[in-house]
Amino acid sequence: MSDTPVKQQSTAAFYGQAVASFAVAMAATAIGIFRLDANAWVRGFLAIAVLYLVTSAFTLAKVIRDRQEAGQIVSRVDQARLEKLLAEHDPFEKV
Repeated sequence: MSDTPVKQQSTAAFYGQAVASFAVAMAATAIGIFRLDANAWVRGFLAIAVLYLVTSAFTLAKVIRDRQEAGQIVSRVDQARLEKLLAEHDPFEKV
């Protein structure tokens, strides 16, 4: 028998919490940079650095997810090949 792994999906509440958390963190950082007692060049640099960090984090998360999904696909293909070989094997067949 084949055990097909169930694809895990996030609940709507978890998704909403993640989006809200991200929005609060970005808003707090933006307000902190805006209210910082520094000249405009320093605030601009910090704003660009935060945006770069956020885009890099999204890219890293996507790469990790893609690598994990690719590993699962290879594992499924290998499992299917093994099951096919075992199904075709007859231990009582004379060679």
